[in-house]
Amino acid sequence: MLLVVVVGEWLGLFEQLTDKVPYAVGLVLVLAGGFPIFRNVARAAWRRKVTSHTLMTVGVTAALAVGEWPVAAVVVLFMHTANYAERFTSERARKAVRELAALAPTTARVERDGAETEIPVEQVRIGETVNVRPGEQIPVDGTVLAGAATVDQAAITGESMPVEAGPSTRVYAASFARLGSLRVAVTGVGADTTFGRVIALVEQAETHRAPVQRIADRFSAWYLPVVLAVAVLTFTLSGNVLATAAVLVVACSCSFAMATPVAVLASVGAAAQQGVLIKGGRYLETLATADVLLIDKTGTVTLGRPQITNVLALDGRSEDELLHLAASAERYSEHPLAQAVRAAATARGLAPGEPEDFEALPGRGVRARVDGTRIAVGGLALVPDAATHPGVRELTAQGKTLLAVTADEHLVGVLGAADTLRPEIPAALAELKALGLARVELLTGDHQATAAALADELGIPYRADLLPEDKITAVREYQAAGHKVVMVGDGVNDAPALAQADVGIAMGAAGSDIAIEAAHIAVMREDWTLVPQAVRIARRTARAIRINIGFTAGYNALGLSAAAFGILPMMLAAAAQSLPDLGILANSARLLRHPAPARIPVPAAGTKEAADADQAAPTRGTALPLPRP
Repeated sequence: MLLVVVVGEWLGLFEQLTDKVPYAVGLVLVLAGGFPIFRNVARAAWRRKVTSHTLMTVGVTAALAVGEWPVAAVVVLFMHTANYAERFTSERARKAVRELAALAPTTARVERDGAETEIPVEQVRIGETVNVRPGEQIPVDGTVLAGAATVDQAAITGESMPVEAGPSTRVYAASFARLGSLRVAVTGVGADTTFGRVIALVEQAETHRAPVQRIADRFSAWYLPVVLAVAVLTFTLSGNVLATAAVLVVACSCSFAMATPVAVLASVGAAAQQGVLIKGGRYLETLATADVLLIDKTGTVTLGRPQITNVLALDGRSEDELLHLAASAERYSEHPLAQAVRAAATARGLAPGEPEDFEALPGRGVRARVDGTRIAVGGLALVPDAATHPGVRELTAQGKTLLAVTADEHLVGVLGAADTLRPEIPAALAELKALGLARVELLTGDHQATAAALADELGIPYRADLLPEDKITAVREYQAAGHKVVMVGDGVNDAPALAQADVGIAMGAAGSDIAIEAAHIAVMREDWTLVPQAVRIARRTARAIRINIGFTAGYNALGLSAAAFGILPMMLAAAAQSLPDLGILANSARLLRHPAPARIPVPAAGTKEAADADQAAPTRGTALPLPRP
């Protein structure tokens, strides 16, 4: 399209078009094609705002005033192209809200008149009792009256470990009862549930998020008065209408409309090739000046699944013997911690034995006979005295989830489990701080002890036990203080904060579709080095946009001076508009070639550097070499 415009102006094709097509027809085409843009410019002017489209509209008006309607049509075409590029990569918050709503259960089993009745969830009343069977979603917020189940509520609270729900436990709509069944007293239904508030918060966040002032708009706010002053001065001193129009046309060229979108398109395309999907140029511009980074824990900085990190063998048994017994008893359990136990045993080359008389104890653990011994694996409630052991107290202080292992009801060991840190996180956070995001804070729905252990390891502050509305409150606190906030998350419970943040970044490969839709940038690989890479892309894009605008302004200042003195005729002024376009293309094309993200060299095993690194690394217990999927 640029080539057609440049060649058309140089060969005089637009001049021939002006001669052959009646002016009235051209005027109607320009006004009809540019009406939506002109209307927005008028609305902005009513609010006393000047945008880059205001600048373009002045150029269109000047071209029409002297009969050069093809020039006006070209400027309108470029304004539409810029708008299309922005819409093409724009956010899809409404889709996120629809998908969120689709996740909610639609029916519930309610006890009425002594019988269980399945009814639409919106007909459930506060205070009624709802029954939840194994494997079902919990349809309401409530308190457990009876029963026991392993409840996965990571999507709502962000807790990495499943919750063992029993009487008096609070449960949330849209969480899953993986094992066991529950009778739940209803405390919230529909929009009054925690999940319902997540949906409302995503909608409100998009509505109330502060608008971003574009670089081109900020430039236009002071450049337009200068152009108008020169035009008025030209007419006052010379009385030459054509010279005055030439001033407006050459100064308000379409290159201003191109300065931002061409650079943005180049960066969006290059970023997508590296696995970073950017949903609009405004987010690139904002990311370039961001100074606060808020990060979710589960699935974002951690792997999002439990791993056995500590094996505390007692009663004279070895660690391998303890793991073998636990993995054998857990062989047929579907609990996430059972999977972690089996993975730990496999990593040590231990083959689980065949359990006999296997019995699942919802909310407590499992029992089975292994090699003639009655083995039980479960929470510390299996052996209340275990909590007093010094090693157990130490693991508890570290925020570990503990599994007691008993043989014939005698404690023989304790396994510590944790959601493990992604290996590239420390280097990525250090790089982000070097790039200007000086304040980094961990936001999590996990417990205080678990959050404290991870935050201490990363050397950052934290907030724990947060619900989705608490996370969005944290974002708004920083925004109210004048900060530009980047939020990184991956789950449904992060969606409101991702939408509210100035830039929300979703860890897409491991995260939920809802987080990807609510965020403004999606990282499509489980690689945190892409987050600082996105910041670098944003910084380069902002610099390229400033260069584009500066080059155009300088070039147009020369043309403006020549037109003001009558040296530059109207047609040459229109033709001269094409030259900055080529400069903008050349400068923006540099953004297509991004350097590879910086990598922190890993010392080879057995070297002095590796030994020094191990000595300097924080201790996290006995980490097992469990492979990532």
